[in-house]
Amino acid sequence: MSALVIRGASIADGSGAPAFLGDVRVRDGRIVEITRPGRLDGPGIDATGLVLAPGFVDMHSHSEARLTDPGFTAKSRQGVTCEVVGQDGLSFAPLDESTSDGVRELITGWHGSDVPAFPTVADYLAHFDTGSRANVAYLVPHGNIRAMAVGFDARRATPGELDAMRRLLAEGMRQGAFGLSTGLTYVPGMYADAAELTALCQTVASFGGFHDTHHRSYGAGALEAYAEMIEISRRSGCPLHLAHATMNFPPNRGRAPDLLALLDSALIEGLDLTFDTYPYLAGSTTLAALLPSWVASGGPSAILERLADPGLREKIAADLEVAGSDGCHGVPVDWDTIEVAGVAGDGQSWAVGRTIASLAAERGRPAFEVFTGLLRDDLLGTTIRQHVGDEDNVRAIMRHQAHTAGSDGLYPGAKPHPRAYGTFPRYLGHYVRELGVLSLEDCVAHLSGRPAHRLGLRDRGLVWTGHVADLVLFDPDTVADTATYDEPFGAPKGIPYVFVNGVAVVEDGRDTGELPGRALRHVPR
Repeated sequence: MSALVIRGASIADGSGAPAFLGDVRVRDGRIVEITRPGRLDGPGIDATGLVLAPGFVDMHSHSEARLTDPGFTAKSRQGVTCEVVGQDGLSFAPLDESTSDGVRELITGWHGSDVPAFPTVADYLAHFDTGSRANVAYLVPHGNIRAMAVGFDARRATPGELDAMRRLLAEGMRQGAFGLSTGLTYVPGMYADAAELTALCQTVASFGGFHDTHHRSYGAGALEAYAEMIEISRRSGCPLHLAHATMNFPPNRGRAPDLLALLDSALIEGLDLTFDTYPYLAGSTTLAALLPSWVASGGPSAILERLADPGLREKIAADLEVAGSDGCHGVPVDWDTIEVAGVAGDGQSWAVGRTIASLAAERGRPAFEVFTGLLRDDLLGTTIRQHVGDEDNVRAIMRHQAHTAGSDGLYPGAKPHPRAYGTFPRYLGHYVRELGVLSLEDCVAHLSGRPAHRLGLRDRGLVWTGHVADLVLFDPDTVADTATYDEPFGAPKGIPYVFVNGVAVVEDGRDTGELPGRALRHVPR
């Protein structure tokens, strides 16, 4: 559709300013005119009673393996028009022959198997240019470049290996990546020390990018882990984005004010800092992520070998259940909170939707044996939902001026986390309309203008004349998530229209199957 008029909408423009009634004309993928109601003629949409907002930006997405599929509707139905992928330090580019299989095995639980890898960031971005459900912003995954330069072993990088990582990172930044992602509780990124991360962030800063980090702990050492990332930002001069910035597990209940005080201090100092959260209490990751870091050294095959060793299994059990492994964020694991979300093999489907504790009780076996048995039998492909959040923390953190939204949704499995299908309408329905935690205009800014600013997208994220027509129309009285933990695939309500680059991907509540999205490219300064 080359020309379109949206009439009588309440326009929440993404800046946080009060909404106003108006008409908007879109032509050739851009907003060309905004007027008072009734001023524009031509074919269009009667948006009376609806809110027109900028398309939403998912600052923490794991959708990259699905975005070129016309049948993938989970995000477009939520109003998402831009996805930031390459998260948590692991994705599909850059990869070489020696590391491709290992990295893809590590993230089977995130994306499924048989997903192709790409040798360079440029090659991967070109893949999205053939057509995507949403626009794509890519981050160079630290785990990829560390695997290529160092391997999967638990050790420091040598100076030569660090130089190799910096060269790979610089190449990815020149090819259009927006920054660096790190996953510091995942192999092999967890083996990087602060000096390595600082050096890499200096490279990112030289290109005008940012560091997006899943840091070392969201549990017992959460505040120290946040502080480490802030110090790396301070030393490197690199802007910082904190991924899924939660305060989880029993030791952190009610401690959101401590985190916010730390962030405010950094902002007052002048550091460039943002973060994202999802509006749910449960987390989601792979079952293997709970293992101590020493078990993961060497990659997937080494993990499976250690799990088969009775003596090592005893040590792993002590780390997990008594000491609190670094993989479980320094907190002794509570098997009642670990629910199986999906499995890679059909032979393990009996476990889906059950907690490790309930499976153990049913079989009369120790929970740790059920845990290790699943890991071995499913070749580390099992995903979980981890019920360790705190509602007071969730509400306090989302109010902050530096907050954006990230779904962190994983799609494989029969019981994925509902955040993959409901994050953005849940903000608007539950936390705006029902609870009043945020005003509508402020929430729209969290979901659109603010993340677009973090990405440096000067002509997106706002309903302004001249901006690209990434737009969403939603009903503020009915917008809601329907995905639940029991029924996680429910489609949102109250979002009848979504446009990507001016093309409808949702029209009158129906998916169009269009692929108008493209790779966005950061322009190095």
